[in-house]
Amino acid sequence: MGDIEDYDFSTGDAGSSHVFNMEAGQIRKGGFIVIKGHPCKVNDVSTSKTGKHGHAKCNFVAIDIFTNKKYEDIIPSTHNAHVPVVTRKEYSLLSIDGEGFCSLLDEETSETREDIKLPDVPDNFGREIREDYEAGKNLVVTVLSAMGHEQIVAKKEENQPSS
Repeated sequence: MGDIEDYDFSTGDAGSSHVFNMEAGQIRKGGFIVIKGHPCKVNDVSTSKTGKHGHAKCNFVAIDIFTNKKYEDIIPSTHNAHVPVVTRKEYSLLSIDGEGFCSLLDEETSETREDIKLPDVPDNFGREIREDYEAGKNLVVTVLSAMGHEQIVAKKEENQPSS
């Protein structure tokens, strides 16, 4: 048998999946769905009537949450579709290095992380964050994570507490 040192317990996700199944007919506009391996936010859902072969079909039009690309898919309403587990967390921006990696502070746990790069999508958003940071603004960035991918998707200026 292997010793306890042979195992890596450094991650705390308990092996949980990045997606879960949901009946396609239950997914609504504004919800999330995985289309062609991309986590997407549903923009439009239309359901067709049951046809000759008995299944109503759901036609999904969705936007990739990281690249803003449009995807479409048609799934029978009684079949399962993959829904990504999407989390959103805010961090204070501490610094940005020369390669574009951000040093972020989690205010709740006081932990820092330096593994997220400035975003490429939408165009110029990463440049805006760098310009605001270099102008001395205190920024709070929102990091969206889904299916093992994390990206900065929003920024706002943190108000200084008045003393």
